[in-house]
Amino acid sequence: MATTTKPLDDLFHDMLKDVYYAEKQILKALPKMAKATKSPELKKAFETHKAETAEQIERLSQVFEVIGKTPRAKTCDAILGILKEGEAVIEDYEGSPALDAGLVASAQAVEHYEMARYGTLKAWATQLGHKDAVKLLDETLAEETKTDKLLTQLGGPANTAATAPAAKAA
Repeated sequence: MATTTKPLDDLFHDMLKDVYYAEKQILKALPKMAKATKSPELKKAFETHKAETAEQIERLSQVFEVIGKTPRAKTCDAILGILKEGEAVIEDYEGSPALDAGLVASAQAVEHYEMARYGTLKAWATQLGHKDAVKLLDETLAEETKTDKLLTQLGGPANTAATAPAAKAA
């Protein structure tokens, strides 16, 4: 198999298109998750993150500008799979006390994917000398990390609620 010499900046651009697509899909999924939850705190977290996601999409557009490219999405199979799992949780656990625990788990899967991608993009932007892109990506990475920590906090009560009926029945 012949080797190609595609530089890191091509890979950076490809992953940028991938995460741009992912954020747009997440923006569509968050209202469904907010609607499905019974927890007012979790609903608020999803709604807050929807507003942040819209800002993150705008920030990604700025990163594209910094590298001299037009903002463009590339289908991200990974996020489609993660979001599909989240939809299955909503369908399979509707009305169940475990629904919110499943929503937290699904949302954290999304956050962890995003944190991995933004961390990589930030490292590559640093390597490529895109200082303005580094700042933008770091801002988004910080938001994703903060959201993940909030979801961890909300997961405690959701997990307790999911196990309470089983504990009472025992």
